[in-house]
Amino acid sequence: MQELILGSSSKYRKDILKRIILDFKTIKPKVDETIILNESPKKMALRLALEKALKVAEKFPKAIVIGCDQTATTQKKILQKPENFDNALKQLQFLKGKKVKFYSAFCVLNLLKKKIYLECDEFSATYRNFNDSEINKYLKKEKPYNCVGSIKSEALGITMLAEIKSNDPTSIIGLPLIKLSKILRNEGLL
Repeated sequence: MQELILGSSSKYRKDILKRIILDFKTIKPKVDETIILNESPKKMALRLALEKALKVAEKFPKAIVIGCDQTATTQKKILQKPENFDNALKQLQFLKGKKVKFYSAFCVLNLLKKKIYLECDEFSATYRNFNDSEINKYLKKEKPYNCVGSIKSEALGITMLAEIKSNDPTSIIGLPLIKLSKILRNEGLL
Protein backbone atom coordinates (compact mmCIF):
# COMPACT_ATOMS: atom_id res chain seq x y z
CA MET A 1 0.00 0.00 0.00
CA GLN A 2 1.21 3.52 -0.78
CA GLU A 3 2.27 5.79 2.05
CA LEU A 4 -0.15 8.63 2.86
CA ILE A 5 1.23 12.06 3.74
CA LEU A 6 -0.71 15.05 4.98
CA GLY A 7 1.11 18.13 3.68
CA SER A 8 0.21 20.39 6.56
CA SER A 9 1.61 21.61 9.86
CA SER A 10 -1.91 22.10 11.27
CA LYS A 11 -2.56 19.97 14.35
CA TYR A 12 -6.28 20.52 13.70
CA ARG A 13 -6.11 18.95 10.24
CA LYS A 14 -3.98 16.11 11.60
CA ASP A 15 -6.55 15.42 14.33
CA ILE A 16 -9.46 15.55 11.90
CA LEU A 17 -7.77 13.17 9.42
CA LYS A 18 -7.24 10.71 12.30
CA ARG A 19 -11.02 10.39 12.47
CA ILE A 20 -11.00 8.34 9.28
CA ILE A 21 -7.44 7.02 8.86
CA LEU A 22 -4.68 6.33 11.37
CA ASP A 23 -1.68 5.43 9.23
CA PHE A 24 -0.24 8.64 7.77
CA LYS A 25 2.49 11.12 8.46
CA THR A 26 2.56 14.89 8.30
CA ILE A 27 5.09 17.13 6.62
CA LYS A 28 5.00 20.91 6.60
CA PRO A 29 5.12 22.19 3.03
CA LYS A 30 7.03 25.42 2.63
CA VAL A 31 4.95 27.36 0.14
CA ASP A 32 4.64 31.10 -0.44
CA GLU A 33 1.04 31.97 0.50
CA THR A 34 1.07 35.48 -0.95
CA ILE A 35 -2.19 36.56 -2.54
CA ILE A 36 -2.00 36.92 -6.32
CA LEU A 37 -3.56 40.12 -7.68
CA ASN A 38 -7.22 39.64 -8.71
CA GLU A 39 -7.21 36.00 -7.56
CA SER A 40 -10.51 34.92 -6.02
CA PRO A 41 -10.43 33.41 -2.53
CA LYS A 42 -11.65 30.07 -3.93
CA LYS A 43 -8.96 29.97 -6.63
CA MET A 44 -6.36 30.95 -4.04
CA ALA A 45 -7.37 28.06 -1.75
CA LEU A 46 -7.31 25.59 -4.65
CA ARG A 47 -3.95 26.88 -5.92
CA LEU A 48 -2.32 26.69 -2.50
CA ALA A 49 -3.70 23.20 -1.80
CA LEU A 50 -2.19 22.01 -5.10
CA GLU A 51 1.13 23.79 -4.50
CA LYS A 52 1.43 22.26 -1.02
CA ALA A 53 0.73 18.76 -2.34
CA LEU A 54 3.25 19.21 -5.16
CA LYS A 55 5.91 20.54 -2.76
CA VAL A 56 5.66 17.46 -0.53
CA ALA A 57 5.43 15.10 -3.53
CA GLU A 58 8.81 16.42 -4.79
CA LYS A 59 10.46 14.61 -1.86
CA PHE A 60 7.99 11.72 -1.67
CA PRO A 61 6.95 10.92 -5.28
CA LYS A 62 5.68 7.41 -4.41
CA ALA A 63 3.32 8.60 -1.68
CA ILE A 64 -0.25 9.79 -1.88
CA VAL A 65 -0.11 13.39 -0.66
CA ILE A 66 -2.88 15.59 0.68
CA GLY A 67 -2.33 19.35 0.46
CA CYS A 68 -4.89 21.74 1.94
CA ASP A 69 -5.64 25.39 2.38
CA GLN A 70 -8.45 27.54 3.69
CA THR A 71 -9.32 31.08 2.70
CA ALA A 72 -12.15 33.38 3.73
CA THR A 73 -13.69 36.58 2.48
CA THR A 74 -16.16 39.24 3.44
CA GLN A 75 -16.94 42.55 1.77
CA LYS A 76 -14.54 41.65 -1.08
CA LYS A 77 -11.63 41.40 1.38
CA ILE A 78 -9.61 38.18 1.63
CA LEU A 79 -8.89 37.32 5.25
CA GLN A 80 -5.52 35.98 6.32
CA LYS A 81 -4.24 34.23 9.43
CA PRO A 82 -3.72 37.02 11.97
CA GLU A 83 -0.38 35.60 13.31
CA ASN A 84 -0.54 37.67 16.55
CA PHE A 85 -2.84 39.19 19.17
CA ASP A 86 -3.01 42.70 17.67
CA ASN A 87 -3.91 41.48 14.19
CA ALA A 88 -6.49 39.04 15.59
CA LEU A 89 -8.05 41.84 17.64
CA LYS A 90 -8.35 44.09 14.58
CA GLN A 91 -9.67 41.22 12.47
CA LEU A 92 -12.38 40.29 14.98
CA GLN A 93 -13.37 43.94 15.43
CA PHE A 94 -13.79 44.12 11.65
CA LEU A 95 -15.71 40.80 11.45
CA LYS A 96 -18.15 41.59 14.26
CA GLY A 97 -21.70 41.03 12.96
CA LYS A 98 -20.54 40.05 9.47
CA LYS A 99 -21.14 36.97 7.37
CA VAL A 100 -17.89 35.41 6.16
CA LYS A 101 -17.58 32.97 3.28
CA PHE A 102 -14.93 30.28 3.77
CA TYR A 103 -13.29 28.00 1.20
CA SER A 104 -11.68 24.77 2.43
CA ALA A 105 -9.71 23.28 -0.43
CA PHE A 106 -7.66 20.14 -0.66
CA CYS A 107 -5.64 18.27 -3.25
CA VAL A 108 -4.97 14.55 -3.24
CA LEU A 109 -1.96 13.84 -5.42
CA ASN A 110 -0.91 10.36 -6.53
CA LEU A 111 2.05 10.74 -8.87
CA LEU A 112 2.45 6.97 -9.32
CA LYS A 113 -1.01 6.76 -10.87
CA LYS A 114 -0.81 10.26 -12.36
CA LYS A 115 -3.95 11.35 -10.53
CA ILE A 116 -4.78 14.76 -9.12
CA TYR A 117 -7.99 15.37 -7.21
CA LEU A 118 -8.70 19.02 -6.44
CA GLU A 119 -11.76 19.86 -4.35
CA CYS A 120 -13.15 22.85 -2.50
CA ASP A 121 -15.96 23.00 0.04
CA GLU A 122 -17.67 26.33 0.67
CA PHE A 123 -19.46 27.38 3.83
CA SER A 124 -20.39 30.54 5.67
CA ALA A 125 -20.09 31.69 9.26
CA THR A 126 -21.82 34.69 10.73
CA TYR A 127 -19.91 36.38 13.53
CA ARG A 128 -22.09 37.66 16.34
CA ASN A 129 -22.03 41.23 17.68
CA PHE A 130 -19.47 40.76 20.45
CA ASN A 131 -17.72 43.55 22.34
CA ASP A 132 -14.00 44.26 22.79
CA SER A 133 -13.98 42.71 26.26
CA GLU A 134 -15.28 39.42 24.82
CA ILE A 135 -12.70 39.57 22.04
CA ASN A 136 -9.87 40.12 24.52
CA LYS A 137 -11.02 37.27 26.77
CA TYR A 138 -11.37 34.94 23.78
CA LEU A 139 -7.97 35.82 22.30
CA LYS A 140 -6.12 35.47 25.60
CA LYS A 141 -7.63 32.06 26.23
CA GLU A 142 -7.68 30.59 22.72
CA LYS A 143 -4.83 32.33 20.83
CA PRO A 144 -6.31 31.60 17.35
CA TYR A 145 -3.45 33.36 15.58
CA ASN A 146 -2.92 30.60 13.01
CA CYS A 147 -6.62 30.41 12.10
CA VAL A 148 -8.18 32.19 9.13
CA GLY A 149 -10.79 34.61 10.46
CA SER A 150 -9.30 34.35 13.99
CA ILE A 151 -11.77 31.63 14.87
CA LYS A 152 -11.33 28.15 16.39
CA SER A 153 -14.82 26.78 15.96
CA GLU A 154 -13.82 23.45 17.50
CA ALA A 155 -13.14 25.24 20.79
CA LEU A 156 -14.16 28.54 22.44
CA GLY A 157 -14.42 30.25 19.04
CA ILE A 158 -17.84 28.70 18.54
CA THR A 159 -19.12 31.19 21.16
CA MET A 160 -18.06 34.05 18.87
CA LEU A 161 -20.34 32.87 16.07
CA ALA A 162 -24.06 33.35 15.53
CA GLU A 163 -24.40 30.77 12.75
CA ILE A 164 -22.53 28.31 10.55
CA LYS A 165 -23.99 27.03 7.28
CA SER A 166 -22.14 24.03 5.91
CA ASN A 167 -22.75 20.72 4.19
CA ASP A 168 -19.73 19.23 5.99
CA PRO A 169 -19.00 20.23 9.59
CA THR A 170 -15.33 19.28 9.18
CA SER A 171 -14.84 21.93 6.49
CA ILE A 172 -14.68 24.76 9.00
CA ILE A 173 -11.71 23.05 10.67
CA GLY A 174 -9.96 23.00 7.30
CA LEU A 175 -10.31 19.49 5.86
CA PRO A 176 -13.68 18.46 4.32
CA LEU A 177 -13.83 14.77 5.27
CA ILE A 178 -16.96 13.92 3.29
CA LYS A 179 -15.32 14.74 -0.05
CA LEU A 180 -11.89 13.53 1.08
CA SER A 181 -13.16 10.13 2.27
CA LYS A 182 -14.72 9.48 -1.15
CA ILE A 183 -11.36 10.09 -2.82
CA LEU A 184 -9.43 8.02 -0.28
CA ARG A 185 -11.89 5.14 -0.88
CA ASN A 186 -11.22 5.46 -4.63
CA GLU A 187 -7.48 5.22 -3.90
CA GLY A 188 -7.97 2.11 -1.75
CA LEU A 189 -6.98 3.78 1.52
CA LEU A 190 -10.37 3.38 3.24
